[in-house]
Amino acid sequence: MRCKGRVFRDTGQGAKIIVVLISLVIIFKEQLTALVKKILTKITKQSNTI
Repeated sequence: MRCKGRVFRDTGQGAKIIVVLISLVIIFKEQLTALVKKILTKITKQSNTI
């Protein structure tokens, strides 16, 4: 019996998506780190003005 409406039909497809997401994080690690630092710096500066 098949379950309708499932996002991942089998574990193979789900594993492929996880691999793609991890690969994207590895590729864009520097950009993501810089973005997070910039956001945290801005939050810290703005919280000091309150």
